[in-house]
Amino acid sequence: MNSSSLSSGVVVPGAEIRIGTERSRRFVGAEHGAAVSYFWVENQPGEGPGLHWHPYPETWVVIEGVASITVGEETFLAGAGDTATGPAFVPHRFVNAGDGVLRILGIHASPTIIQTFLDED
Repeated sequence: MNSSSLSSGVVVPGAEIRIGTERSRRFVGAEHGAAVSYFWVENQPGEGPGLHWHPYPETWVVIEGVASITVGEETFLAGAGDTATGPAFVPHRFVNAGDGVLRILGIHASPTIIQTFLDED
């Protein structure tokens, strides 16, 4: 199926949800009639978000590279094709633990993205 056979508004071009000038994207489901939201993240080695939590579960799918994922007190490695989930209200983070780019999809079980970073005032 190509985009010409889809109804208007169904396809959200990646450029419309890009975060700044980077390749990462932020999709807020409520803005597009969806019940879930996500971050498509492309990080260089050592990059990743600070420790934070959400009032709903988050699921990560590693598309490419290696992620070091911390959920609560546990840290584990996940590689391309692996999926991990962090429960609601539990602090978590991930960082690119490999030598190349990390492509990871962070699926938020919510039509909006709500996150509280622990290192913010």
